Amino acid sequence: MSIDGDYMFYTYFLLFIIYSVIGWILEIVFSLFELKKIVNRGFLIGPYCPIYGAGCLLLILLLSDYADNTLVLFALAIIICSILEYVTSWLMEKIFKLRWWDYSNMKFNINGRICLETMIPFGIIGVVVVKYVNPFFLKLINLIDPHTLTIIVIILMSLFIIDVLISCNIVFNLKTVTRNVTKDSTEEIKKAIHKFIHNNLFMYERIVKAFPNMSKIIKEQKEKTKKLIADINKKSKKKKSKSEKK
Repeated sequence: MSIDGDYMFYTYFLLFIIYSVIGWILEIVFSLFELKKIVNRGFLIGPYCPIYGAGCLLLILLLSDYADNTLVLFALAIIICSILEYVTSWLMEKIFKLRWWDYSNMKFNINGRICLETMIPFGIIGVVVVKYVNPFFLKLINLIDPHTLTIIVIILMSLFIIDVLISCNIVFNLKTVTRNVTKDSTEEIKKAIHKFIHNNLFMYERIVKAFPNMSKIIKEQKEKTKKLIADINKKSKKKKSKSEKK
């Protein structure tokens, strides 16, 4: 890749992170108005929502030529962002076997994955980003020395990749917390389960709050885990009681 190509890649990645952070902030604001409390939205640990970063990059790459035609830009932004949201919802459900959001209770929805209520804001965001916000951020990024930009991007990319790996591992564990527990009753099993819950409690609760529509599935898994722990404790007490009688 040429130097110009490298610089372009670094610029786009930095824009991706910037828009992901802005998206995270918007989700926080929306939750504050809707739920009257702050909810740390997003699948990842860090303060960013990648779907916003990916969506804004798509709009910039595909629609910059329509910046002077607001109506066309608005309509195309709705189409592109809606397709992205639908595909993202479908892919995440196939990968993690969990439904991350569901608009089934809203009017004019398609399979609960997208709905008219979210499409309109997509169009508005598209117009604002392509016409005003992105030119502003590009000017700021162009002021950064190429060497400094490279260092910033490498650090951010490393943190982002680590975040993705950790977050994916946690979500997969939400499905498999009791899958490997096969013995009837041992102290080792009990300690292992308690350790898992202790180590993952923060992210467990965080993901439930960020994606309320996952709650039913996750709560069922949580109840199974609690029941398993209760059974282990019960059997351990019985064994202890029998030993004392002997």
